[in-house]
Amino acid sequence: MIPAIRQQFNNAFTEKQYQLLLNWIEQQYPSQLDFRVAETPLFISKQFTKEMLDTCQYILSVIQSSSFTALTDKSIPHQLQLKGNEGNPLFLAFDFGICKNGSKQLSPQLIEIQGFPSLFAYQAILDEAYRATTPIPVEYTTYLSQLNPSDYKKHLKNLLLGNHKPAEVILLELFPEKQKTRIDFVVTEEITGIKTICITKLIRKDNQLFYYRGNELQPIKRIYNRLIFDELLQQPAPIKAALATIQGNLAVEWCIHPHWFYRISKYTLPFLHHPNIPPTYFLHEIKQLPTDLENYVLKPLFSFAGQGVVLDITKPQLEKIQDPENWILQKKVSYADCIETPNGFAKAEIRLFYWWLPGGAAPIPVNNLGRISKGAMIGTRYNLDKTWVGGTCCYFEQ
Repeated sequence: MIPAIRQQFNNAFTEKQYQLLLNWIEQQYPSQLDFRVAETPLFISKQFTKEMLDTCQYILSVIQSSSFTALTDKSIPHQLQLKGNEGNPLFLAFDFGICKNGSKQLSPQLIEIQGFPSLFAYQAILDEAYRATTPIPVEYTTYLSQLNPSDYKKHLKNLLLGNHKPAEVILLELFPEKQKTRIDFVVTEEITGIKTICITKLIRKDNQLFYYRGNELQPIKRIYNRLIFDELLQQPAPIKAALATIQGNLAVEWCIHPHWFYRISKYTLPFLHHPNIPPTYFLHEIKQLPTDLENYVLKPLFSFAGQGVVLDITKPQLEKIQDPENWILQKKVSYADCIETPNGFAKAEIRLFYWWLPGGAAPIPVNNLGRISKGAMIGTRYNLDKTWVGGTCCYFEQ
């Protein structure tokens, strides 16, 4: 996106350099990387970064409004409502597509938002890997809010631990050893000292939760939740039954409370009105379907990693949907072929990480991840036969 830097990087690139990058990660975290890392990071200009941050600031003003809780109460499925103080949304992520506006200039367009953790720990390591093996200009940084790597890791540790010892905090997932994001769990353990525990391994006694740390039964005081409850409901009955372990009155703190996954999600998009946010509508509230359906995308409210998205929709398809209250219709955006690679141009998406630090008046931007694609969908699972695609990070011009 910054032509001089892009040309400089491409001209210096070698396959050996890329293998050094992958080897660096493999040596640090053997057999943990389970998705494709792109050959290149993204280099983002000051102006583009400012546009994204300004859009996020508008969204935060909506989330922090006094009416937001009432506005999003219906987003939480009845069977997944949990007890406990929701507190602040400690973690937020904002996904922007790199698009072209009416003036043919590159412009960010919001794709999704989530009140849920992302690859917070791994992205810090990916920055180290790129810098150790790849010529990255020193005046560019992956971090925001003037953070450095040390500050970032310290804040992450403090956010996850709260006022507790590492042994009293767990990262909660379902079959974490099988998750494609497991490398992030390993790096999180390394930074914070907490353990990653499968929900099926939790032990409940009255309103207390425990897990085995070695041979000893360890009380749990705080949960760093990485469990996607929608995925849990798709599992066989014995695994779904594990959900009861964390329901009802429970003496535990949530980091972040699972309700924020639903409140800050696709469900929020129809309430947002901004030039960098494509118009979005609840399907069941649309009185008259658009005549240009080819310019819209259909998305389920509750899905993960782009599953269930319908890019090419027809009126008969929409009329057959049995639960329109669980779908949104969103104006399509046109991703720009803006990343020059040795074998053609690629498109990209940027996810900005926001954290609500203790004592802070509002969430602040801290870091990012990038995704590069040459397919119809963004995401590593949709680009399996291509190169110069995959997960990456963004370096922001200072």
